[in-house]
Amino acid sequence: MYKIMIVEDDPKLAGLLESQIARYGNEGIIIREFDHVLERFREIKPHLVLLDVNLPSYDGYFWCRQIRSMSTCPIIFISARNGTPDQLRALENGADDYITKPFAYDIVIAKIHSQLRRVYGDYAPGSGERTVEKEGLVLYPERMELQLNEQTTPLTKKETILLETLLARSPRLVTRETILEKLWDDTFVDDNTLSVNINRVRKRLMELGIEGALETVRGSGYRLHPVWQRPQ
Repeated sequence: MYKIMIVEDDPKLAGLLESQIARYGNEGIIIREFDHVLERFREIKPHLVLLDVNLPSYDGYFWCRQIRSMSTCPIIFISARNGTPDQLRALENGADDYITKPFAYDIVIAKIHSQLRRVYGDYAPGSGERTVEKEGLVLYPERMELQLNEQTTPLTKKETILLETLLARSPRLVTRETILEKLWDDTFVDDNTLSVNINRVRKRLMELGIEGALETVRGSGYRLHPVWQRPQ
């Protein structure tokens, strides 16, 4: 069963979408707190998002960008705006598809299933989801999630890249130059910006109960120790 998050401020339409999604064996979850869409996304961890453009406070384009900062899950816009500029703007902000209202529910369901197959099912690249694992700590780069003992924390794109680099080499040293190249290519970045990202990764590890794992080797780089597997 897949979880479909419905961000639509028309209660009747949201309810009909939820019913149609349930008919095909999946779970539709309606969002009613339109000021806290990202927080609800983190709680629900949906496999796909149906997102309206016209929403209270912040529009769908804003929430699409926020979701994209931490996840690659499919996002389908559903909107009464049928102009080409609106559809282009949605795609440029990270959407995977755009459906204009009024629509046939069979089309919506077909597009949902198409995206689910593409990302999670028959059409997903490779034989399975790519993971990076070290002593029970598992990184899911496509989902941008880190998991330990069934507990999961969401990551941003840069946190995902940084953790993948550190996990792949753990417990070996990763030089500062290697990290800068992975995160910013040839762009100049000062030490404070790098330190901020390192501290964010430490915070994510602490959310899983991991403390003291990420070592700063002054003047050289960073080292990730698998301390989460040490006996108590």
